[in-house]
Amino acid sequence: MAHWLVKSEPAKYSFEDLQRDGRTVWDGVRNNAAALHLKAMKVGDEVLYYHSQEGLAVVGIAGVVKEAFLDPSDPAGRFVAVELAAVKPLPRPVTLAEMKANPGLASLEMIRQGRLSVSPVRAAEWAAILKMGEG
Repeated sequence: MAHWLVKSEPAKYSFEDLQRDGRTVWDGVRNNAAALHLKAMKVGDEVLYYHSQEGLAVVGIAGVVKEAFLDPSDPAGRFVAVELAAVKPLPRPVTLAEMKANPGLASLEMIRQGRLSVSPVRAAEWAAILKMGEG
């Protein structure tokens, strides 16, 4: 099982929206590096859900329930989407400032390449973020 992080602006689609809907098609990703990460996702992989623009924090966990397929929002048919399902909210959000202050997260792709909307998370990073979010 692999671990990932996805970003969404909460005003557009928050973790609460995902919880309400239960699952969603994660589409609209047009960055080539992020699209490669979507293609690598497998059913059962776990995903940190990060609120960008406002909040700036990991707020929940989702899971991959459908692997890469043609993105229905891409008329050119070049990009893919996956389907995600809500798993659970974190007991407390883990802010970007907290992650940047943690030396164990210095190599976290989201910090190193802040513009990527989909990025991998190493097992030790995953564990550190979950521990920080315990409350």
